[in-house]
Amino acid sequence: MKKVVILCLSAVYALGLYAQTAREEIKANKYLSGSQYLDYDRRILPDKALTPAPKGYEPYYMSHYGRHGSRWLISDNSYTGPRDVLREAKDQGKLTPLGEETLRKIEAFEPTSVKRLGDLSTVGERQHHGIGKRMTENFPEIFKAKNVAIDARSTVVNRCILSMIAECEEFAAANPTARFHNDVSESLQYYLNQPWDGLVKNTGTDGKLMRGTWRDKYTHPERLMKALFSDQQWVFNNLRASSFMRSLFEIATNMQSHDTDIELFSLFTEEEIYDLWKQSNIGWYIAYGPAPLTKGVMPFSQRNLLKNIIETADTVTQTQATLRFGHEVCVMPLACLLELDNCAVQVEDLDNLDQYWQNYKIFPMACNIQLIFYRPKKGKAGDILVKALLNEREVKMPVSTDKYPYYKWSDLRQYYLDKLAKFDEMNK
Repeated sequence: MKKVVILCLSAVYALGLYAQTAREEIKANKYLSGSQYLDYDRRILPDKALTPAPKGYEPYYMSHYGRHGSRWLISDNSYTGPRDVLREAKDQGKLTPLGEETLRKIEAFEPTSVKRLGDLSTVGERQHHGIGKRMTENFPEIFKAKNVAIDARSTVVNRCILSMIAECEEFAAANPTARFHNDVSESLQYYLNQPWDGLVKNTGTDGKLMRGTWRDKYTHPERLMKALFSDQQWVFNNLRASSFMRSLFEIATNMQSHDTDIELFSLFTEEEIYDLWKQSNIGWYIAYGPAPLTKGVMPFSQRNLLKNIIETADTVTQTQATLRFGHEVCVMPLACLLELDNCAVQVEDLDNLDQYWQNYKIFPMACNIQLIFYRPKKGKAGDILVKALLNEREVKMPVSTDKYPYYKWSDLRQYYLDKLAKFDEMNK
């Protein structure tokens, strides 16, 4: 893996690729600050067409892992906690006019969230229809092939199952002859949503304590508390201002998961939005990324998923697709484990992480990794090639090639097997 203290070639590449800094990107598109709540269709979109297949080659297999689409927040307290604080302040005459307006907005949205916690939203369903449709357009040799076998599997969570269904509806519409196998089972969880274990669990537990340092460092609630509450002594006596600010920001950023005109972004200044994203970016990097602070081991939480990708690819002899649906806590570390673009960059100085690694480029709602396998056309000879798409953008992989974005599968396969074997040896 690549390591930086102040600057490295991978970081230069990343900055050059997107031209703007994270601060400039978030200023231009505040929705990016939502991190894992970013609407897939509001992300930084690919700016060029996919590279055509090398001469004499054709795509024949897709191996995929995708996150569910946009959803309601998971915890009831995510909505009711801030609402109850504001209600209590109102009852005691402690809200400013802006505080009362904020309470009205949260209460106006509340009926839509009743019994909907964690559910896929209409926005999330729409995201997956779009992704599925583009898959059929980008790779018709696979998805429009007569009688193509499509194996689609999901974790046992409803929003993941419904995301799988949305994409499969697009495949069926594009190809009535497609043969589907859909599966949802606890027996698949060991690779579709692998729990932390062993060295990953021990290191990750320590990392949870470390994340608090940066969370508190980049949360500055003083201005917002004065804007919402008329009595700062009441604020001091009755709530944890930093936690309350982050809770409001969570609701604000996740409003993009819904077709609604209710907005809370205007509560925050540009600097507050950036700082709240920055602490989230650091938190995710420590918890699931290749952070030196957590010894670079957290991406190995997805080792069973990578093993399944390799083992399944070894069995493929005909045109087909393997689709897996799960969560951001799988996609993000998998992207780091695969070392896609600069996902695996190691940054010692986390205060400057935003210069090198931005979570919104990896795991918006409905984020996905597509590995497309290419074989020589009939009568031709050559190696099996693979290219990777991260959120439908072609990305670099960790072995050499003279055909970018195409790589020899034999080289990648051995690289990843060696990497997994080395970790397994460490984890004994």
